[in-house]
Amino acid sequence: MSLISSLIAESLQLPLKSIENTLRLLNEGATIPFISRYRKEVTGGLDEVQIARIGELKEKHEELEKRKEYVLKSIGEQEKLTPELEKQIRDCRESNLLEDLYLPFKPKRQTKAEMARKKGLEGLASWLMTQQQAPVDSIATGYLKAEVPRIEDALQGARDIIAEWVNEDAAARQSVRNIFAREAMITATVVKGKESEGEKYRDYFDFTTPLSRCPSHRLLAIRRGEKEGFLRVSLSPDDEHCLDKLERRFVKNNSEAAFHVAEAVKDGYKRLLKPSLETEFANLSREQADTAAIAVFAENLRQLLLAPPLGQQRILGIDPGFRSGCKLVCLDEQGNLLHNETIYPHPPQQEQGKAGSKVVKLVSTYRIDAIAIGNGTASRETERFITNLRYEKEVKVFVVSESGASVYSASKIAREEFPEYDVTVRGAVSIGRRLSDPLAELVKIDPKAIGVGQYQHDVDQVRLKRSLDQTVESCVNLVGVNLNTASRHLLTYVSGLGESLAHNICEWRKENGPFRTRQELKKVPRLGVKAFEQCAGFLRIPGGENPLDNSAVHPESYAVVMKMANDLGCGLNELIASKERIATIDKDKYKSDSVGEETLNDILQELEKPGRDPRSKVQTLEFDPSIRLITDLKEGMILPGIVTNITNFGCFVDIGIKENGLVHISELADRYVSNVAEVVSLHQHVKVKILSVDHERKRIQLSMKGL
Repeated sequence: MSLISSLIAESLQLPLKSIENTLRLLNEGATIPFISRYRKEVTGGLDEVQIARIGELKEKHEELEKRKEYVLKSIGEQEKLTPELEKQIRDCRESNLLEDLYLPFKPKRQTKAEMARKKGLEGLASWLMTQQQAPVDSIATGYLKAEVPRIEDALQGARDIIAEWVNEDAAARQSVRNIFAREAMITATVVKGKESEGEKYRDYFDFTTPLSRCPSHRLLAIRRGEKEGFLRVSLSPDDEHCLDKLERRFVKNNSEAAFHVAEAVKDGYKRLLKPSLETEFANLSREQADTAAIAVFAENLRQLLLAPPLGQQRILGIDPGFRSGCKLVCLDEQGNLLHNETIYPHPPQQEQGKAGSKVVKLVSTYRIDAIAIGNGTASRETERFITNLRYEKEVKVFVVSESGASVYSASKIAREEFPEYDVTVRGAVSIGRRLSDPLAELVKIDPKAIGVGQYQHDVDQVRLKRSLDQTVESCVNLVGVNLNTASRHLLTYVSGLGESLAHNICEWRKENGPFRTRQELKKVPRLGVKAFEQCAGFLRIPGGENPLDNSAVHPESYAVVMKMANDLGCGLNELIASKERIATIDKDKYKSDSVGEETLNDILQELEKPGRDPRSKVQTLEFDPSIRLITDLKEGMILPGIVTNITNFGCFVDIGIKENGLVHISELADRYVSNVAEVVSLHQHVKVKILSVDHERKRIQLSMKGL
């Protein structure tokens, strides 16, 4: 572990002690949110991203060490392991270099070189490699036999063996690999006859760019086009440069033997080495593109999950539609379904008067505070209809993203929550609840179905799931969870819990009523000391017996807070939220081996605003009422909009019509922008200028420059 710790510390440029302590905590079963929040002194204040990266590198190094042991054992069993080779393998830090060292000893299928060896031609190959000034044919004659009837057959077999040696030479592979890394070009061409069918990949029908400078979104698009059968894709460096490098290494003079070595080098490069490295770099570039795409997706998901909540208010949720009508649901402050029905204010029924009376009556009867309208089909028409009605009191109207609502409505979770209702009712409930608390509702949906990101179905699905699960866990624990109202699904993401303990908590709550203290968690079946340590600080109990149970102060620090209150001669309730009292606390008095400066800062900050929600307040946006269809758009128009998705190449903006517009990264600001997320965030309200409208392809180009 000390070697792995050193390697990680070197890679991340972090103190060795921080790495060792973090790895120890991870090995003991601590979660990333817990370590980041409650073990700052131990890690030196590492954040969640750094801790996650440490865990990933640990796994990577452990896998490499396992592979080394396998390689050493395999070569040892062949009785070919020398002390020098063993040292090279043990000192190896990269998996591709390890595979280069193993390649000459790797069990092979029936290759050309293997067949030549069986014919006894390895001696001839070795002689050719000496490149002596001697007649080649006379030497080759000595290798003729029934299986090798001609001199050319003998020389061809020897060249096949040399070609394999060239391919298996670790130094040669590395030199060509370096050229690939610097100079390889990625080329895409359209498959003949697929031009019209693959129209959406038109930008890549005749495309060439340096691989090292190909953005991740282009690479993923090209690979998707290849996978779907519309594009042919190849990777290639400057072949002459590679061959020149190899010939300098293997060809020693101008002898006749050297000519055969040169021929073998060309064959080895084109037939073996180049295809091998092309595959390696295709995989590497795909992995790098995946990493970039997954990072964008994770950040978008984080912003979506941490979207401003309206809070506990009575909400009328509307899933809008034309022919099928608008499904209405009335929800109480806790999101419970009180009533549902359907209205038909739009064509073909056009029952605006009847529908309007019904909505006004529902708002009055169920004391509705706000209305949430899904942003799908008939959304704008429904919004205009709803905002033109007159209510007895002020009712705020919001348009809510309904991405993934249909996935939720057909899911097992939705069937368990609403077994007696159909998918349309469940979808409307999801829309309404998203306004109240986006985080609590969106955790029920597979993140890939929420629709924020780029090429999420093309990237490595295992890595994507891991990253998104970590993002959800991070957001849930950042906000904190009400222990007495949280759904089983939300509790699943709380640090240290998981599905089984989340289920047990809900069952205990059902049988025994609300939790009165965090300590009662210890009564939940199978929730032991370790799980309590990991989860307690992230679970809130509003109105409980101990006011600290509704804060992010961990139970392990309660004694410190009690001492602070006693020293000030006041009770906990008097201390909490009293800025004057908190300002008089001398932190140095409460420092110990387990409680340091950073923990005390967190405690005092939490006492000042206990249980505060880190999310901002929800805002409404009014679109331009004159814009209803893409045909209403004119170049030069400046319109209000809301950011709905962020990618590496720009952001998509809803301007109040069915089609979202794209602000390319080059049009985000009056300066160079390398990262879209530095300029915009999801749900941000922006002003955009119409640059162009492609009615045929339904594409809208926007700009934020100068606005």
